[in-house]
Amino acid sequence: MNFASDNWAGAAPAVMSALTRHNNGFASAYATDPLTQSVSDTFSEIFEREVAVYQVATGSAANSLSLAAYAKPGGVIFCHQTAHIQVDECNCPEFMTGGNKLAGVPGAFGKMTPDALENAMAAYPDGVVHHGQVAAVSLTQATEWGTVYTLDEIAAIKSVAGSRGMPLHMDGARFANALVSLGCSPADMTWKAGVDVLSFGATKNGCWCAEAVVFFDLEAAKGFEYFRKRGGHLFSKNRFVAAQFEGYFENDNWMATAAHANAMASSLAEGIREAGGRTACPVEANEVFPILKRRQFEALEAAGAKLYEWPADDLPSDAKPADDEVCLRMVTSFATVEADVDAFLSVLADTV
Repeated sequence: MNFASDNWAGAAPAVMSALTRHNNGFASAYATDPLTQSVSDTFSEIFEREVAVYQVATGSAANSLSLAAYAKPGGVIFCHQTAHIQVDECNCPEFMTGGNKLAGVPGAFGKMTPDALENAMAAYPDGVVHHGQVAAVSLTQATEWGTVYTLDEIAAIKSVAGSRGMPLHMDGARFANALVSLGCSPADMTWKAGVDVLSFGATKNGCWCAEAVVFFDLEAAKGFEYFRKRGGHLFSKNRFVAAQFEGYFENDNWMATAAHANAMASSLAEGIREAGGRTACPVEANEVFPILKRRQFEALEAAGAKLYEWPADDLPSDAKPADDEVCLRMVTSFATVEADVDAFLSVLADTV
C-alpha cells in the first residue's frame, strides 16, 4: 500500500530493458552519440515540429535551467504560490537565474488564474528600475494538487504573459499524466497553447533519472548548452539518459504507464468516497488528496500504508479538514496494482 510518491517506484521494465540494451560497446560522449540524436528526433515527432531538446537528470535542473535561459537583471518569474519551483527546489531557480525573484500567484487547487497573474504582474511595471523586470511565467502541469490546466486555461495564461512580452514555461513533472487526463496531443498541450519551453518529466512516470528541457522557440535555445554544462547536467555517458527515453517512448509505453497511474488514482478516490470520506480537490491525474478522520489515518499507517499528511492551509474554507480530520496526499504510479488499492480500501472500510 505504497502511495507516498511516484518517485518511490522503480523504473518501468521497458526502461530497464533499454538501459541494458545500450550498455554494450562504445558510444561517443557528452550527448554526441547517435542514440541521443535519435531520441531528440523522437521528441520532434511527438511534438509535431522541430524542437531543441536538452536531456538532464532531474526536474529541478530542467526547471531552473530552462528559466535561466530567459532570466533578466532584476528579473521576476511568476508561478503559483505552491509551485514546485517556489516551495521544493531549495531556491535553485533563483540561483540558476542569477537571482531572479519568484513571485507567487494565488489560485485554488494549484492553478493560477489569468486575473490573479495580471494583478501580480501589476506590481512590476515596465520601465521602473526600482521594481525590476518581468521575465517569465511558469505553470505546473499537472499541478501540485493533482489538478490539470485545460487547453483554454493554458492559452489564457499565455495571453496575459504575452501582454508583457514574457515567455511561458511549463513544469511538466507529471506531463504524461496531464496529457492522458486531457486526451489531447503533446502539441495541443504545449506550443499550440502558447508554451515556449517545457520541462519534460519522465522520472515520475517510469524512468530512472530522465528529464528534458524542450524548446519550441529555437531562437531562445541558442547557447543553452552552456547553461546545461555550467549546471553540471551534461553527462559524459548521456546515452544512458537517452536510453531511458527510448524505452519510455517505444510502443507508447509512456502513455500506458500514465493511464494506469491515473486509473489507480480514480479507483482510490471512488473507494474513499464510498467509504464516507471525501477528497479535497478534483482528482484529475495520479494524485489523490483525501480528507479522513485522524484515527483512520493512524489505522492505515499502522496497517502499513505509506502516505503523507499534507498542508491544507491554502484550501478553500469549505474544503478544509475539521479538527478531528487530516488532509493526506496519495500518489499512484505505473507500479501501483489493484491489490494495493483494494487492501487500502479494505482497511479504510474497517475504520468506518
